[in-house]
Amino acid sequence: MQTIKAAVCHAFGEPLVIEDVLIEPPGTGEVEVTLDAVAICHSDISFASGAWGGFLPAVYGHEAAGVITAAGDAVGEFQVGDPVVVTLIRACGSCPSCAGGKPTICETPFDTSKGPLHTADGAPLDQAMACGAFAEKVVVSHRQIVKIPPALPKDLASLLSCGVITGVGAAVNAANLRPGQDVVVIGAGGVGLNAIQGARIAGARRIVAVDMTEEKLEIAKEFGATHGVLASLKEPWKAVYKALGNRGADAVLITVGAIPAYDQAPRYLGRGGKAIMIGMPHSGDMSSYEPVVLAAMGQGLVGSKMGDVVIQRDIPWMIDLYEQGRLKLDELISGRWSLSQINEAIEDTKTGSAKRNVIVFDND
Repeated sequence: MQTIKAAVCHAFGEPLVIEDVLIEPPGTGEVEVTLDAVAICHSDISFASGAWGGFLPAVYGHEAAGVITAAGDAVGEFQVGDPVVVTLIRACGSCPSCAGGKPTICETPFDTSKGPLHTADGAPLDQAMACGAFAEKVVVSHRQIVKIPPALPKDLASLLSCGVITGVGAAVNAANLRPGQDVVVIGAGGVGLNAIQGARIAGARRIVAVDMTEEKLEIAKEFGATHGVLASLKEPWKAVYKALGNRGADAVLITVGAIPAYDQAPRYLGRGGKAIMIGMPHSGDMSSYEPVVLAAMGQGLVGSKMGDVVIQRDIPWMIDLYEQGRLKLDELISGRWSLSQINEAIEDTKTGSAKRNVIVFDND
């Protein structure tokens, strides 16, 4: 086993600890990726705070990009030296969900506490979200990675691993938007901005961003929102109706985990509209709504995990759009940090002002 540096969570809610850990070589169907960049997602922060339980000690991080430096048998077309993005979508490829084109909800369990990571003394170390990318290297299934152009900067590529595909995918795949429809996006953070981009790419007529600050609403317009409404208004859905020409939305994309956002989401819907549930509240949090209204108006609530993407299908066309100048990536990065600064980067992310903070590794 190799010794690498990783940011380890030993207690929920406590700062991560940079320390030496052990990583096993890749087995059959697995590759080792030496990372150049890993972005910080709010899901990492929620996990590290204990919001969803899990095993400790653990290494979080799941939005990563790097280069394959070792490979086991049966890894398809991948080779040592390939630049790749690394996702948390560890799909078996053969269960009913995978075979039905839904790898994000793969039914085959994977015990992350028995993954390739170990503490320096050989004890189990949880590879959180089947990734464990707050580390210099990861060993993951070849089904979790996608080859990228060598010229694509890894810090930008890392954003494609979760934030971009979750937001854009929710608009394109889960909401199944078509040209001319009207959309509301609740939350203009990292995922929300990408949901706005996805709605724009899908040809939405009007895209209304709803957020708590005017600053974030202005940023939302740079990504494609046609209107902005403050969530702090007494009845923000009335302002949204006005922005949409006195009608409700065809789709509401909820990109935050705040319960008030979930409670209010159906109020923004028009007849036949659907709310796409993307943001992840803490376990045990409950939302409420009046089901008779949804039934009478033909409305619906739909969960979307990771944008319902098929990474081998969707990430390449998103890269193509970026190269054409039609998908923003550069503008999503708020700051670049070293692994030793990860706790500072996390605290900055918690403020809500950052779009995406990225940990950049020095592999020279």
